[in-house]
Amino acid sequence: MQFKDKFFACLSLGERTYRTETSDNTHRPVWDSEKKVIVETNGPHIARISVFETNRFSKNTLVGYCEVDLFEMLTKDLEEHSEDLPLLDPSSPNTNVGSISISCHIEDPVETEQSFARRVLAIVDYDEDGTLSLSEFSDLMKAFGNKLAVAKIEELFRQADTNSDGIVDIDELAALLADQQEKEPLITNCPVCGEDLGKYDNINDMIHMTLCFDEGTGNQIMTGGFLTDKQASYGWMFKLSEWAHYSTYDVGLRSGSTASHILVFDRRTKRIVEEVIDGKIVLSMRALYQSKVGLTLINTGVKDLLKNLSEKQGKKMNSTESAKDIPKFLELFKGQINMDEVKDPIESFKTFNEFFIRGLKPGARPIAHGDQDSVATCAADSRLMAFSSIDESTRLWIKGRKFSIEGLLGTSVHSDALNKGSLVIFRLAPQDYHRFHVPVSGTVEKFVEIPGCLYTVNPIAVNSKYCNVFTENKRVVSIISTSEFGKVAFVAIGATMVGSITFLKKEGDYIHKGDEFGYFSFGGSTVICVFEKDAIQFDADLVANSERSLETLVSVGMTLGVSTRNKGLQVPDLQKFSLE
Repeated sequence: MQFKDKFFACLSLGERTYRTETSDNTHRPVWDSEKKVIVETNGPHIARISVFETNRFSKNTLVGYCEVDLFEMLTKDLEEHSEDLPLLDPSSPNTNVGSISISCHIEDPVETEQSFARRVLAIVDYDEDGTLSLSEFSDLMKAFGNKLAVAKIEELFRQADTNSDGIVDIDELAALLADQQEKEPLITNCPVCGEDLGKYDNINDMIHMTLCFDEGTGNQIMTGGFLTDKQASYGWMFKLSEWAHYSTYDVGLRSGSTASHILVFDRRTKRIVEEVIDGKIVLSMRALYQSKVGLTLINTGVKDLLKNLSEKQGKKMNSTESAKDIPKFLELFKGQINMDEVKDPIESFKTFNEFFIRGLKPGARPIAHGDQDSVATCAADSRLMAFSSIDESTRLWIKGRKFSIEGLLGTSVHSDALNKGSLVIFRLAPQDYHRFHVPVSGTVEKFVEIPGCLYTVNPIAVNSKYCNVFTENKRVVSIISTSEFGKVAFVAIGATMVGSITFLKKEGDYIHKGDEFGYFSFGGSTVICVFEKDAIQFDADLVANSERSLETLVSVGMTLGVSTRNKGLQVPDLQKFSLE
C-alpha cells in the first residue's frame, strides 16, 4: 500500500463474502488467509477482492479493490496459480493505489470428499486405526443428529461396507456420504458450529464442515457468513445492532426496522452488493414511510414540504456555487461512479446539475443485439425489478394500497392490453448515470404529463403499505408504438429532489433502441415500462431475482427480454456467458 495502517481484505463471489483478520500497522500487510469456494460452469466466477483500512474506532474505509476472473486464472496449465494484481482506486479504476498477491489452485471434488470423510471419521475413530466398526459408525450417525439415520444404522453400515469386511474405511465412508447427501442427507446440521445445511449443494456443505473442522488448527481460514464486503467491514456497533435484532441482513422485502440495508444483485459480476445510503436518511425514511405516524404526517402537509424542498434544491443545484459539491458527492459514492467513462472532464461542469446529467463517452454503454428490434434492452443504469403481471408486482414488491396500471398511466392513456400486461421497474439512485434510453424501437405516439407529489422512490417507501409512490408522484407517460411489442408505455417518475424530467424526443419521432430519450435532474428517480399482455418474455435471471424480491443492478443496453411475437428468434442465455 502507499501508506501505513491496519488493513483487512474481503473476498466476494456470488452471494457469499469472506474476510481476513486485521493486519498489523504496516504498508505491507500479510494475511496468509485462504478460502475454498465452488466455481460452477454457469455460476459466478468473477471474484472481487476489497481492501479496507481500519482503526480503533472501527471506521473501516474501502481503499482499493481488484476483480479476478477465476475461469481465466484456473484454465492456465499450472498446478498453482500466483499473480500480483494492481489494487484500483474505488473512485477512479484507472488509478492504482497498491498491489496484492493472491494464489489459487484447483481441488478435485473427489479429493474434497476424501478430505471431509477423513475429518468426519476422526471424530469417532477411537482406536485410531483409520476405519470404523459398527459401534463407532453408530456413534457417528448419532453425532450427525439425524434421527432417521439413527433408526437404520445397521442398514447404512451394510450399504457403506461394500467389500463386506465388517468395517468402513475412508473411501467407503466418503462414497456413502456423497451418495446420501444427493438422495437423503445424513447430516442436517454442522457437527462443529450447528449451522443448518442443505441451503446450497452437497459439495458446499462438505467444504463448510471441512473448514469448521480446521478452526483452531492454526490454519488462517477467512471468516464467512457475509453477503457483501460492506457488511463484512462493519464494526462492533453494527454487530451489536444485529445481536439485538435491530437490523437484519438478507435479501427480500425491506420493511419496518429491517429497512436499513438495501441489497442488490450485480448482473455483471453476479454478486450481492450493498447500496450506499446515509444512515440518518434511512432513519428519517423509515419514520416517514414505514409507520402510521408517518402516514399522518404525509397527509397533513409533508407532501407540500417535499415538493417545496425539491424545488428549492433544484434551484440550488443549478447555481454556480453548487459546483463545489461535486468532489464531496464523488467521495460519498466512492467506488460507484466511474469518472473514466464520463464524456467531459470534471472541471468543465459549471453547476452540480451539469455534472448530475453528465453524458458518457461513445461506446460506454453498448446496446445488446442492436440490429434486432425483437430484443428489448435496459433503459437506465439502475436497480431493476421485472414482473409478468400487476399481481406479481404487488405480491413481491409494490406494497402501496392503491397501485394499478390505470392509476400509473392515467385515464387518458391506459388500455385493457396494458392493464393486464407486464412491467419492469428501473430505479435510479443518486450515484447513477441519470440519462435514460429507449428500450425498444418504434414511434412516439404521445407524451402525457401527470402532476403529483415527490415521494422518495427508495425501496423503503415502495415496500411500504402506507403510501402509493408510483401512482401519486409527478410523472411523464410516453406511449411508444412498436412492430415487435405492440404499445409500450414508458413512464418517467420524479422523486424527492427531482422536480425536473426532460425528454429529448417529441411526438411523432421514430426512435431506435438505445437512443438517448431524456434525463432526470438532481436526485433519485424511476422509470417504469409497461408492456402489453404476453408481448415480452423477460430474461430468466431478472425474473428469478425479482421473485426473491431482489433488485438486479443493470446498465443501459443490457438485454431485458425478447418479443413473444417472434417465435423464431433465439436470444443467448446471459447466464452461460461472461462479460468482459
